[in-house]
Amino acid sequence: MKKVVLILLAIVCSLSIKAQENELFKDREYPQWFSDAKLGIFIHYGLYSVPSYSDKEQYAEWFYKGLISGDSLRINFQKDVFGEDFEYRDYKDLFKAELFDAAEWADLFAKSGAKYILFTSKHHDGYCMWDSEYAKGWSSATTTPNRDFCAELADEVRKRGVKFGLYYSLTEWTNPLYRWTVDTNISIDNYVDKHLIPQFKELVDKFKPAVIFSDGDWDFNHTSFRSNEMVQYYYDVVGEEGIVNDRWGIGFNHGYATPEYSSGIMDKNRPWAECRGLSRSFALNRNADLETYLTSEDLIKHFARLVAAGGGLTINVGPSADGKIPLLQQERLLDLGKWIEVNQEAIYGSRAFETVYQNQDMTTNRIDEEINFNWVRNAPMKGVKEDDFSILWKTNLSPEQTDTYTIYLEADEEAGLEIKNSKNESILKLVSQKQEVKHKVKLKKDENYTFELSYQEKTHEAVVKLFWESSKIEKQPIKSQWEGEVSWQETYVCFTKNNGNLYAISLEPISNSLTFTLDKSPDVNMKIYLLGEKEIEIPWTYDYENNKITLDTRQITPANITTKGAWVFKLENYINHIEQ
Repeated sequence: MKKVVLILLAIVCSLSIKAQENELFKDREYPQWFSDAKLGIFIHYGLYSVPSYSDKEQYAEWFYKGLISGDSLRINFQKDVFGEDFEYRDYKDLFKAELFDAAEWADLFAKSGAKYILFTSKHHDGYCMWDSEYAKGWSSATTTPNRDFCAELADEVRKRGVKFGLYYSLTEWTNPLYRWTVDTNISIDNYVDKHLIPQFKELVDKFKPAVIFSDGDWDFNHTSFRSNEMVQYYYDVVGEEGIVNDRWGIGFNHGYATPEYSSGIMDKNRPWAECRGLSRSFALNRNADLETYLTSEDLIKHFARLVAAGGGLTINVGPSADGKIPLLQQERLLDLGKWIEVNQEAIYGSRAFETVYQNQDMTTNRIDEEINFNWVRNAPMKGVKEDDFSILWKTNLSPEQTDTYTIYLEADEEAGLEIKNSKNESILKLVSQKQEVKHKVKLKKDENYTFELSYQEKTHEAVVKLFWESSKIEKQPIKSQWEGEVSWQETYVCFTKNNGNLYAISLEPISNSLTFTLDKSPDVNMKIYLLGEKEIEIPWTYDYENNKITLDTRQITPANITTKGAWVFKLENYINHIEQ
């Protein structure tokens, strides 16, 4: 009985603490400036910028983690380039930042249209980019660069009216006090008390950042990190204009949401901003292909979709070790900035319209020799959305041997396989949902079998694999001529609203007309303009039966089009009209 009472008391206490934790920041309003800003710049710059290397689909800033965990690609690269006895700590002697110019960076960020920046003050390797009392000999101020990057950049960014924010990792992979990398059962109290909280307070006191982007929170509850204490301290120092993100430990229920390499979350309960790189890494990855980078058009379209969904974008740049932002990355930011400058009234301070997107069905075909794919955060081919696509593969196959085959099917979301014999009879059906499944089936030599595999990708990771094995062959992909049809929905127009106006953002090149649905009819005298250096009035008609508006765009010539990627039409006072 005593034991039961103790258990009940523990449960009650736990629930009470959780309730208190969830209530702590419930009355704090998120600052308006962040919801209005829409665009921020992320910067990943540190020791990892020296090797600047990873697999094309991996984060280069995780180079040190790769060394620790035994990643042969990174280990061999370091040995081949820097020597057999070279260690990660030795990069501090090669990190010179000889071409770093904070004013040059700040100019670029201002021209991009960004309203805030997030500079990586400390990543998971623990190396600090400011003069920290808690990182002597392991900071940019006390090693080869001999510079306080946070201080230099904060000064220049603020001069240009851009808010200065900081990324800060709760985790340090090899801090001597961070013992759960060896034994996860060991308490982190010592690390939190002696290092994490004092260093965090030092950072806040020195820079008073408008934004704190916390990270590295995967392993522990936010109570273990004492995150509420840190966040409250930050708010006390910075005031009501400060904002934090949502990555402060398991169970932390506060801060703006930060989907990573996502198509957006459409969260109406809190501000959100997707964070992603211009390529598939945050830090510079010298092993990346050109095709892994967003084109300017891709970036502009993606940004427009996020804003239309009610969120924003924190787009990352990865400078080289010498302190220069690669020209390709500069070009992308400048192109985005030109587009925002022309169309800013549809962006800054805008809010989501009740209709976010209007889509059209798209299909394309591909041929694959095997189905063994891990697209990570990407689409199977150019032009296809990263999320929400499906593929149907078909092939005819005649085994070389009569045998009992084990068929393996794996997918991160959902996949289904059906095998039919020559009589069109189904002899095997497999369904995989976020796991590998397998089943045995007897296949006869020279008999013709039809294989059909369907795959549905919803969000984030994208994995689909089909293998087989028998007494004669080891487990391997099924080689054949797989005819695949890829299907997805392509957004061709999205919407924002601002100051009583509706803005229709066309993501397709302007042709003779643009038609989309408006569920509520407009005022017959409404004027529509194409935004540009000089607004162009656009004739229009409305189909009352089908609730469709058609814009006559024949008068628009290449000389009138001042931006690329997306084109914004202002439906003047439409919102005011339908809300009356």
